[in-house]
Amino acid sequence: MSQNKKICVVGASGLVGSSIVRLALEKGYFVNGTLRDKSDISKVKYLTKLKNSHNLYLFDANMDNKKDFIIPLQDTNAVFIACLTPTYKGKDGTPAKEMDDERGYKEIINPTVDGCLNIIKTAKYHNIKNVVICSSTSSTNPVLPVKFKNEIDHWSDEKEQCRSKKYTSATKTVMEKAAIKYCEENDIRLSIILPTGLYGDPVLPSHLNHNPFIWLKRVIEGGNPRHEKIPNDSASMIHLRDLAKIFLAVYENPNASGRYFGVYKSLHWYDIYNECRKLIPNMNMPITFSDKPVEPTGFDFTRRDSLKVHIRDFSTSLKETINWLKTKPFE
Repeated sequence: MSQNKKICVVGASGLVGSSIVRLALEKGYFVNGTLRDKSDISKVKYLTKLKNSHNLYLFDANMDNKKDFIIPLQDTNAVFIACLTPTYKGKDGTPAKEMDDERGYKEIINPTVDGCLNIIKTAKYHNIKNVVICSSTSSTNPVLPVKFKNEIDHWSDEKEQCRSKKYTSATKTVMEKAAIKYCEENDIRLSIILPTGLYGDPVLPSHLNHNPFIWLKRVIEGGNPRHEKIPNDSASMIHLRDLAKIFLAVYENPNASGRYFGVYKSLHWYDIYNECRKLIPNMNMPITFSDKPVEPTGFDFTRRDSLKVHIRDFSTSLKETINWLKTKPFE
């Protein structure tokens, strides 16, 4: 099925993008991958170590410049946009949370929205009818919380996010709405994947600078965990390899479109740390909390499950992550 398929992954050296590249190559796809600087050996050498990397072609591209994507998208069947990493500061270092709406839109929101549309417009230029975007569950938090949220009915309110100075989160909400509108108007099949909390085995050493890899590695080495005190809160998660399967599944299923949670489930931090202690019995545990535990975020996974992707439970994902980190993979 996939032998004659060529796709483009924008953000091929990113945490999510490189996982999509890895799986696509394993499945026999030809992959055009873009990154900001393909001369960066610290990134490229790991991509070229992937299985079937002879089918991987890398290109320089910056989402600010629509012309950068003309060649990478040529003769491809789909584009996977995995380059929309969160921006937390302006160019002068001002934190997003300290900005007003004018700066928040100009420096945090608009660059991502415009960059995403630049890529999709180039896809339209090449008559590509399949676009898959990596977004975030931060766009699915309605003002009035619900017990089980779904991808169709539940949206964050970007105006409320901006009022709360959450311009980084608002970026995802605004970007998704803009992409949906453009794709509907131009007959492009758009799928949006909504992940958070990425575990598993990343492709590049630089990915270890992300949580949970930072704090898990520290705990394995006898250091402190992520929190001094266990938060009375929950966190969602998924294994990187399972997330990549979701991305390829929506492309391979011609009936798939719209938003899909890229999440296994959400667990209270108390349960996350207890699972961790089972695997690292001597770990330094954070102080426990005394309040009544909050209910973890609830999800309606009907749409996710329609893709028929088997997703590892958290115990398995955590075990695989810790065992992988213990091998000191990039040393």
